[in-house]
Amino acid sequence: MFITTNTPTFGPGGNGEWFASEGGRATLQAPGWLAEKGLDAYEYEAGKGVHAGEAVLSQIGQKAIEHGIRMSLHAPYFISLSSVEPEKRENSIGYIEKSLWAAELLGADTIVIHSGSAGKISREEAMRLSCDTLARLIERIGDTHIRLGIETMGKRNQLGTLDEVIEQCRVDPHFHPVVDFGHLNARECGGSFPDRDSYRRVFHTIAERLGDEYATHLHCHFSRIEYTAAGEKRHVTFSDTNWGPDFEPLVEAIIRDGLCPRIICESDGTMAEDALAMKNYWLAHRNN
Repeated sequence: MFITTNTPTFGPGGNGEWFASEGGRATLQAPGWLAEKGLDAYEYEAGKGVHAGEAVLSQIGQKAIEHGIRMSLHAPYFISLSSVEPEKRENSIGYIEKSLWAAELLGADTIVIHSGSAGKISREEAMRLSCDTLARLIERIGDTHIRLGIETMGKRNQLGTLDEVIEQCRVDPHFHPVVDFGHLNARECGGSFPDRDSYRRVFHTIAERLGDEYATHLHCHFSRIEYTAAGEKRHVTFSDTNWGPDFEPLVEAIIRDGLCPRIICESDGTMAEDALAMKNYWLAHRNN
């Protein structure tokens, strides 16, 4: 089963510049390095597909256990739950199955899945197709102790509003929302999270519509994101304050409501540094 903690955990999505600058070349080294820096989570990036073999994935998973790093896995970006082509949706189920295989070896408790876009069909039809694909996925895999995370997305033509993700999660209890606050901010062209209460509303909405456990131990992504009228353009770093959202009100919301999410930072190259900034802010303010 998914092992919860009574405190939030923080870590990067993939390996960044800091890791590389200190001699980190292989992901096998990442769990120990993250623990030395004071971080406690790591998302293995398989956005371009699961290419590592069983031995390597198992070794990374063992290192994560040794160093107390909570693992998740980002499934391939080319998954499309809502494609009008049945073959693409069938292939997507296969990609998710392979992601679950890799997650098991890594000791990961969550995989993160993109839904796809509406394309030239209505959002209603895209949602119907995506929910059908998710239902067929559950029929295929049966029970699993790994959470199947559906991510909120940053481009307006993509499925992935908070409401859409919650509706997809209603297909089966194995599905959990993965809230990317930068994505939600970008798809609304900024201003979505000006203060602590705006973040709290996201957690409260999930609790009301899916249950307290889904909100309390929410898997989150966070980064500042540059956007256009179409939504997300690119991830930036915490130092680029031209773009939002700010992380401090998020951490304050977590403290205020006693939440224990896992926050994976996806900054552009500085994901570990920025994850540590979030954790240090939490450490400095948790008893206030």
